[in-house]
Amino acid sequence: MLRFLQSALAGLVLAAAVAVPALADGLTEEIAPTGKLRVAIVISPAGGAFWSTKTEAGYAGVPVDLGKEMAAQLGVPVEYVVHQNSGQITDAASKGTWDVTWLPRDPERETKMMFGPVYEVADATYIVKAGSNVTNFATLDQPGIKVAAVNATTTMRGAIAHLKNAKVTGYQTYDEIFGLLKSGEIDAFALSRDQLNKMAQKIPGTKVLDETFKKTVTAVAVPLGHGHALAFVTRFMTEATTNGTLRKAYDNNGLKDTPIRTE
Repeated sequence: MLRFLQSALAGLVLAAAVAVPALADGLTEEIAPTGKLRVAIVISPAGGAFWSTKTEAGYAGVPVDLGKEMAAQLGVPVEYVVHQNSGQITDAASKGTWDVTWLPRDPERETKMMFGPVYEVADATYIVKAGSNVTNFATLDQPGIKVAAVNATTTMRGAIAHLKNAKVTGYQTYDEIFGLLKSGEIDAFALSRDQLNKMAQKIPGTKVLDETFKKTVTAVAVPLGHGHALAFVTRFMTEATTNGTLRKAYDNNGLKDTPIRTE
């Protein structure tokens, strides 16, 4: 009987060590200081591997699934911190309101947070309104042309750098820009090709341009100074890419035909 109890106790200790490897080296205190893993997400119907959506049961999306799995590995509950766009997540990086996120990476954001492995590479381009005479980048980049982008995002910064004559204006949400494009109040919208192709199906007569002005890479990120957290999320994403966790997250969120593209 004593031997049985000793074996059972050893098994419980091993299970705890496997379930909560984060207890070592102060990781849990750094990556989940509130006792929960706070995952920053952006809510939008845009779809893809970055955006999440609101559902009757809560939230859905690739970052939602990855956050849930990461929290399970840490042995803590998950809490989703909702934002309107990735620029808001970036601005909050120094405020201690979130612990981990998945969002597009660029040099400006690398000054405000630390990034782990890339899990998506997307082509950024433009969709033009119905009835537009714009057929390529040259005819788009003209004085008087109004181009919209989600405010303070990597795509907006890329569009501003790309277009020398057309005016790029930032808006807070995808939904707002969708309405402006549908009504013809803007000439074009800068975003990833996959998301714009879906938008074109919803707004008859719009056209996605063939050219690409930027490669947008999306990666896991933590606030600056969180070295233990960065090491953990880097290992998590590396394993998720090889063990099927990331593929499952894609498949569960309407991306079964979308390949996983890493650097």
